[in-house]
Amino acid sequence: MTLYEIVFSGESLPGTSPDQVRSNLARLFQADAQRIELLFSGRRLVLKSNLDADAAEKYRATIERAGALVAVVEMLVEEIEMTAPAPESGRAQVAPRDAYMAAFSGVDAPDFGIAEVGSDMQDPKPEPVARALDLSAFSVAPVGADMGQLPVATVATVPDISHLSLS
Repeated sequence: MTLYEIVFSGESLPGTSPDQVRSNLARLFQADAQRIELLFSGRRLVLKSNLDADAAEKYRATIERAGALVAVVEMLVEEIEMTAPAPESGRAQVAPRDAYMAAFSGVDAPDFGIAEVGSDMQDPKPEPVARALDLSAFSVAPVGADMGQLPVATVATVPDISHLSLS
């Protein structure tokens, strides 16, 4: 299936006011003025991608009704060419599609498998080990023994209020 993307370069349709187009796009995209100014920076911006032909045409028509000139561009689908696994590593190699990707051709990435449905993906936790503590220096006091607490002072001084009267 062919997929398309909507590309905008900041151009208005002939005969339309740039200010009116900005206003229309702000209303259409529900965006503030700062975001709309980014649209009109002159850079090529992809507004929407991975569209089928009907959806791409609907987007194009809607945006052009707002006065902006957009292009519907067919997306390139990259084909990855796999080679047979190298005998020494047992890992498949990817043939680079261009000079940029050739820089990554020597990268050795592990082949991560896919776990079965319902399998536990977390590494097992080790069983906790009880520490060996030497408690032989400690003893238990008999019930009711004084453990060395400080006595609580319960003596309260009552102020002399005999000289006070109610009038």
